[in-house]
Amino acid sequence: MQAVSAVLPFRVNDYVIERLIDPESVPNDPIFQLTFPQRGMLDEEDFRRMRDLVAKGAPEAEIKLAADEIRGRLNPHPGGQMELNVSRLDGEVVAGIQHKYQETVLFFPSQGQTCHAYCSYCFRWAQFIGDADLKFASREVDHLVNYVKDNPQVSSVLITGGDPMVMKTPVLRRYIEPLLRAKLPNLQSIRIGTKALAYWPYRFTEGGDADDFLRLIEEVKAAGKHFALMAHSSHSRELEPKMARHAVERVLNAGAVIRCQAPLIRKVNDNANVWAQLWRRQVQLGMVPYYMFVERNTGAKAYFEVPLARAYKVFTEAYSQVVGLCRTVRGPSMSAMPGKVVVDGITQVAGEKVFVLKFLQGRDPKWVNRVFFAKYDPRATWLSDLQPAFGGERFFFEDALREALAESARRS
Repeated sequence: MQAVSAVLPFRVNDYVIERLIDPESVPNDPIFQLTFPQRGMLDEEDFRRMRDLVAKGAPEAEIKLAADEIRGRLNPHPGGQMELNVSRLDGEVVAGIQHKYQETVLFFPSQGQTCHAYCSYCFRWAQFIGDADLKFASREVDHLVNYVKDNPQVSSVLITGGDPMVMKTPVLRRYIEPLLRAKLPNLQSIRIGTKALAYWPYRFTEGGDADDFLRLIEEVKAAGKHFALMAHSSHSRELEPKMARHAVERVLNAGAVIRCQAPLIRKVNDNANVWAQLWRRQVQLGMVPYYMFVERNTGAKAYFEVPLARAYKVFTEAYSQVVGLCRTVRGPSMSAMPGKVVVDGITQVAGEKVFVLKFLQGRDPKWVNRVFFAKYDPRATWLSDLQPAFGGERFFFEDALREALAESARRS
């Protein structure tokens, strides 16, 4: 565990250990796999290297040097985040803001760049390793307000991290209230990405700060904005404790919507029955199933990834078990460099077995809802593993991406 956690971030709290992990099922317990480092998260050579350094009590600087070298090979910021999601205001790069899709701006408040516990699959693991060059963070809410004002196509601000719900409500207010006071006509919704409903539901149920957060939701609603918690729900067990269900009830009663998303993760939820049970539980509690994601090509992906063909099978089998109220969910979806691409089918076209793919969201709005085809590959786990079907040399979006990357390189 020490060898792996020297490379990949590890943090877990008492609530997860005492309320969510079944000690009788360790190490195969899904929540244990979700939160605790496992040997297979590093390849064998890297694991032996780190194990030997830790075992011999190597200096911290030597361990960090080795860890940084390994991290650099784990694609710490996938999907072109550092190159293509850059936001600029008056020609200058704005720290702590990402803008990938025209309607949505992501904001990373500095005080929210940690979590109550870390998910071992997390694609934002690079936020937590103490390297400022790999971290998105900002305290400049004025820059956020001005950026939204200067980009009238933006209708939604997503406050993310880390987990913004590690912050006290007065700190959250410093970021949200200026957006309301600015009376931005283009801003329609404010969202917060969080795992706190699962990992620390007391944040919403106990004390004056919890009550103040509910009042903040009401204030956002009174200002005519939609407020949503984007809850990361990986397994139905996270929603079983009475405290978690009470937290959900309080948030919904305050006027927020809770939309639920998570990746399909081997050893955690790579089973159709698990997903069907999760979606049913969410709907029962008044939450909205939103996305099943494909594990991103970063970090310990080799340990967690599921082939796209199997991901489609799991999604389809789960989808077929649930009522229409659960079928708001979309997936399996890859949040890849060009956009959110869903595996919409596996079929035969003109004698060739293919993946049917569709853009749910795209860097270029013209790509949204566009269908395209890739050669069927039972081993493929990510968009970059796929080849165009029917003899095509490249996918329709590839030239535009190359041009965007070249332009980014020129500007940096």
